[in-house]
Amino acid sequence: MKSFYITTAIDYVNGSPHLGHAYEKVLTDVIARFRRMMGDQVHFLTGVDEHGQKVQASARKRGIPPQQFCDEVSQEFRALLPKLNISNDDFIRTTEERHKKVVRQVLQQLFEKGDIYKAEYKGFYSTRQEQFLQEKDRNPDGSWPEIFGDVTEITETNYFFKLRQYQDWLIEFLTKTPDFVFPKYRQTQVLEFLKEPLNDLCISRPRERLEWGIPLPFDEDYVTYVWFDALINYYSAVAELPGVWPATYHVIGKDILVPPHAVYWPIMLHAANIPLPKGIVAHGWWLQRGAKMSKSTGNALNPLDLVTEFGADAFRYFLIREMNVGQDSDFTREQFLVRYNSELANNLGNLVNRTLNMTTRFAGGAVPEAGLAGELEKSLQDLWAKTRDEFIPLCENFQFHLALERAMVFLTETNAYIEKRAPWKLGKSTEAADQEALRTSLATMAEALRLAVALIQHVIPSATEKINAVLGYTPGKVWRDELVWDARLAGSKVAPSLVLFPRPEPPKPPAGAAKPAPAKKG
Repeated sequence: MKSFYITTAIDYVNGSPHLGHAYEKVLTDVIARFRRMMGDQVHFLTGVDEHGQKVQASARKRGIPPQQFCDEVSQEFRALLPKLNISNDDFIRTTEERHKKVVRQVLQQLFEKGDIYKAEYKGFYSTRQEQFLQEKDRNPDGSWPEIFGDVTEITETNYFFKLRQYQDWLIEFLTKTPDFVFPKYRQTQVLEFLKEPLNDLCISRPRERLEWGIPLPFDEDYVTYVWFDALINYYSAVAELPGVWPATYHVIGKDILVPPHAVYWPIMLHAANIPLPKGIVAHGWWLQRGAKMSKSTGNALNPLDLVTEFGADAFRYFLIREMNVGQDSDFTREQFLVRYNSELANNLGNLVNRTLNMTTRFAGGAVPEAGLAGELEKSLQDLWAKTRDEFIPLCENFQFHLALERAMVFLTETNAYIEKRAPWKLGKSTEAADQEALRTSLATMAEALRLAVALIQHVIPSATEKINAVLGYTPGKVWRDELVWDARLAGSKVAPSLVLFPRPEPPKPPAGAAKPAPAKKG
């Protein structure tokens, strides 16, 4: 089995989870589940980033120790995972000893190598981003972008990592590895960034200003800068697991691609003689009326509200169906309901109920053996082969939204096939040919349903399990073998019904509101 190691960015515990966090977990989970379906030995890591000035300040504001603050907020992120049906294999916290140990080892190695030095710094500092700024970071009018929050001028002695001396190496690496960042235009942005000379990276903060961090192994009066600490987690989590590193993909938001993950991180790994991962997947933002959702602007949606109302599968389906990985997408409840009603309730849910109902009604609840396939059956089988053969490459290239579109076309055509065959009419006939056509149509409906859910099980895993259960079917261990159209369901006992995606209740009018007038006749 091929090793496939995938991670998410680790979430900073200075606030509760929001839609962006949920999407990144779901996207990574869909990739991980797909690779397991393809036969890979998957290791899926997620976790939280717990050090830094903002965490220390938040804990002081509440009058509690930083570790207690981290314990409470980290639990919110951990609790989100099962509610979204995330299949992670590990969850790392940067306050864990296994992580701190590796960070200190890497720091000591780079220090002994001469890649870390001590110097005085005078300049501007963003507390919100916990980073030093340069004049080029200003807006054209001289102000600082809102993302940096309050910016102050400070003079401070710190330790620096020789980032600049590896700039030419990184440019050469990215030029020779054009698919390191997905989508490719993001890699072009990284190379554009590298046209300007890099500054060496400040990797410490004095303990007199910041206590909440990993002490430098060579100078206990300083703690590690949160980005240097956090970026090591992908390696520290598996450093003692044989055969896992190097990583395959890291899934992150586009806002932390440059410079942290596409500049700092590969240079840090290269300097420490740690093999680089195969690549980075940089996803876009969820927007609301064109503006980014974020905690700071107060327009972030609580993902659990929709999960509680509609279930994890519907929520997962919408996120993956709606967003083209790498680009931005708008999130509205109205658009969610359009997808939910038209594709999940009307298309998939309708096929499930028609299959169960008609098999129960016309075949005693057992899937019949198909007779000779007619033109309608052959057409649907041909569409299945085309759908399957297009679906897999699309998923391999992170085009999940297009893959789901292909699956929905197949489901739509299956429902159209039912309308054309009209089993309810065939069931009323006593003609032998009609009875054979009835059995063939019921078998075709059940088989198309089995195949469709096998295709999209990485997106809606719970619904897939329920559908297989009501079909009386247990899938085999080799996923690709499940994608063959055959008669394996013949004789399976089905359940009489299953409501997977119930239609949402219309909002109730407020108490005391006047009832609408009855419609006029005529």
